[in-house]
Amino acid sequence: MRSTTTHSAASRALGILLGFVADRVLGDPRRFHPVAGFGQTAARLERQLYADSRAAGAVHTTILVGTTTVLGLVVERMTRNHPILHTAATAAATWTVLGARSLEREAEAMAALLEDKDIPAARDRLSHLCARDATDLEADELARATVESIAENTSDACVAPLIWGGVLGIPGLLGYRVANTLDAMVGYRSPKYQNFGWAAARLDDLLNLVPARVCAVLTGLAAGRPREATAVWRRDAVKHPSPNAGPVEASFAGALDLTLGGTNDYGSYQEDRGTLGDGPAPTVADVRRTAALARRVGVAAAAVAAITAITKGKRWG
Repeated sequence: MRSTTTHSAASRALGILLGFVADRVLGDPRRFHPVAGFGQTAARLERQLYADSRAAGAVHTTILVGTTTVLGLVVERMTRNHPILHTAATAAATWTVLGARSLEREAEAMAALLEDKDIPAARDRLSHLCARDATDLEADELARATVESIAENTSDACVAPLIWGGVLGIPGLLGYRVANTLDAMVGYRSPKYQNFGWAAARLDDLLNLVPARVCAVLTGLAAGRPREATAVWRRDAVKHPSPNAGPVEASFAGALDLTLGGTNDYGSYQEDRGTLGDGPAPTVADVRRTAALARRVGVAAAAVAAITAITKGKRWG
């Protein structure tokens, strides 16, 4: 039993690292992305189940997250006694759920547009990163939106899935990605989703409680400014309406010596994100700085996930 558990832990750790490397090298598949396919399935189920109620949203979330997590559990159990297959399956799942390289590409695209002063194109491109209404945003506000989106998505698209992969393996990877994708689809405070998206939003909050704080710690360490990042996190994170985006964005603000936050317009509603940090507001030059920091955070998170997998295997072996 100890040998089987140890082999499973080692293959899980190796699979996570290989999947992370695949994401860094390849990014998301250009066509037939499994997450995009899930989004289409979720949208079809939403059309059948939608009602302006929390109960309908809870059923929608339970079916989608539960089914995917069980599928991941089946794959995990079928392969865990076969190290090569288990490594390959874990690597494939990790590559599928990570979005770090694609996030970096979007940041690079936004940086290039802003540096070229192509504001109309940058406004259009911002929709690839977040749901803000960019109609009236100028260069520095577009830069702020990009920096904040990179920070938040570094946790959601990179650190959190890696942490859950390290703890639970394939079901953790797939279950987290499905829950986070649902939150991105229906977890808004808009009139349509205020009730229907409640369950997805609350589940995403719960699943990100620990990973977001791991991301916040890694951000300070990766920037070489752990004290500054932690100080801003402790002081300012509570100003943010999100219990998880607050620590992450505050840590990025401290790590980059910037001031983030403010009132964001999402078209049908506005949200005050508080004021995070002590430095100047972001400018165009800060977009590439933020992307570089996010890349270092991702490498650190992959290492933490692999160590978690090994440590957990030894404890249960």
